[in-house]
Amino acid sequence: MEIPSLAELKKDLGYLSEKELIGLIIDLSKFSRDNKAFLYFKLNEKDRPFLFVDSVKAELDEAFQTANTRNYHLAKKASQTIRRKLNKSLKLSKNKADQAELILYFCEQMKEYGYVNHRHPVIENLFQVQLGKAQKLIATLHEDLQSDFSFRIEELS
Repeated sequence: MEIPSLAELKKDLGYLSEKELIGLIIDLSKFSRDNKAFLYFKLNEKDRPFLFVDSVKAELDEAFQTANTRNYHLAKKASQTIRRKLNKSLKLSKNKADQAELILYFCEQMKEYGYVNHRHPVIENLFQVQLGKAQKLIATLHEDLQSDFSFRIEELS
């Protein structure tokens, strides 16, 4: 089966009634937890703009608190797992400032929980790559936001 292009799907969706669209969206949200989260954030971001950032931070906090960092191997695995959660969450937001905020928060938590102290090359590389991503995102933002984020990057470096 060949999957149609996005343009074709958009055209087909234009022919559906409001009731059919709502049913289709409900079915999509039942299909995966990510779809449900995306729908929830899109419906509520106008009322509470920081809802997405706060909920992802809470999820990251929980992951950092429950992670096992007794030795470098376990710390490496935990940091990679938490980074995968972060990347999954970043796909839900197109706002570059929110993405930069979350990446910097991840880096700050890595430093706070002592992941960087293990001096493991994989952990250090993961940390540096995330800082690089944040710097790229920050470079595209407004000057005021750039200066705010640059202080945080300096603290992490």
